[in-house]
Amino acid sequence: MHHHDNLDGFLRDAPLRGPLALVIAEDPVEQDSTIRHLRARGFRLIAVFSPLGQPRPAERGGDLHLVRARVHGDTAVPAIVNRIIDAAPGEWMHYCYNAEYLFHPFCETRSVGEMLAFHTEERRDAMLTYVVDLYAGKLAIAPDGVHPQGAHLDTTGYYALARKGGPHGHPLERQLDFFGGLRWRFEQHVAPERRRIDRIALFRARKGLRLLPDHRFDDDEYNTYACPWHHNLTAALCSFRAAKALATNPGSTFAIESFRWHNSAPFAWHSQQLMDLGLMEPGQWF
Repeated sequence: MHHHDNLDGFLRDAPLRGPLALVIAEDPVEQDSTIRHLRARGFRLIAVFSPLGQPRPAERGGDLHLVRARVHGDTAVPAIVNRIIDAAPGEWMHYCYNAEYLFHPFCETRSVGEMLAFHTEERRDAMLTYVVDLYAGKLAIAPDGVHPQGAHLDTTGYYALARKGGPHGHPLERQLDFFGGLRWRFEQHVAPERRRIDRIALFRARKGLRLLPDHRFDDDEYNTYACPWHHNLTAALCSFRAAKALATNPGSTFAIESFRWHNSAPFAWHSQQLMDLGLMEPGQWF
């Protein structure tokens, strides 16, 4: 395990060979399970960014880099990711928060590197990921909404709207805004700009490419869900982040008695369930 006092030290000393996993640890919740999950996916290097004074994870290993950094605020995450983009052009990377778990089609038997090699052959430099909300089935057992052993997810309620942009506000080609999960069901507690569940959480760095505060990139092609000629792979980022916020924020904690509803189902921690629900697309990869 490697320790870095700041981002400059990490960029100077770490071997930035992809695929890289960047974990934004907003708090200590499920840091270790997030690291173990990324190792199981086959990432070559895992960097955990956390503020000074926050407990470090218990996990160890030569692939793990712990970096002290500012992680709170709308500009903090783009500031970290964009510095690494410039330092590692051409490398594939994934960014997530603690208590978020990346699943890709057939990830139980195929590594993230194998998947990205195929995705690269299809001339794609980014992959759309749906943020699928996970939540504790019983808040009495897990008052912060985070319970991996009793995790549930919504099986319905996901939808997409045309994404508009440009000077005339026309629909953008092969781009959609996706919604669903807890941010949809409890939207009265979620600011409108935070309700989307699409994120480009896997991408290939290119010098000058910029991640924006709303989880989109400044290159429109990176924000597309597929190439022009056929469906491409997509992935899912199964996340306790919304549940944690809704369960602990003063404005919502007393208004929510349970996250479960009639369309909840136990999460199987398996890519097939996500594909069966239409939350992940295998594309042409079989």
